[in-house]
Amino acid sequence: MEVPGQPQAVPLPGHTPGSTAYLWADRGLLVTGDALVTYDGLTGARGPRLVCRGFTHDAAAALASLDILGSLPGRLVLPGHGEPLDGGPATAARQARAAGLS
Repeated sequence: MEVPGQPQAVPLPGHTPGSTAYLWADRGLLVTGDALVTYDGLTGARGPRLVCRGFTHDAAAALASLDILGSLPGRLVLPGHGEPLDGGPATAARQARAAGLS
């Protein structure tokens, strides 16, 4: 399967050492994988957040990755689990930081 455009790989360690998001800046689209989710299947929590500690390799790195995430352009955020977010990575990162790490 070929992915259209030129996605940029953005390392977001924390969930795993190799967690990576993919940014299509020209389309305003960011796929975060499990570096940021809107549904945590273990806790049932909803809204932009980090995956709970039970599935986070390095909590400090995960929190630091929110700074990187918040600096990225775009409008639509597609998380690894949960509903898409229309509002951009900065908003998603701010809300995830407010939710904290459970």
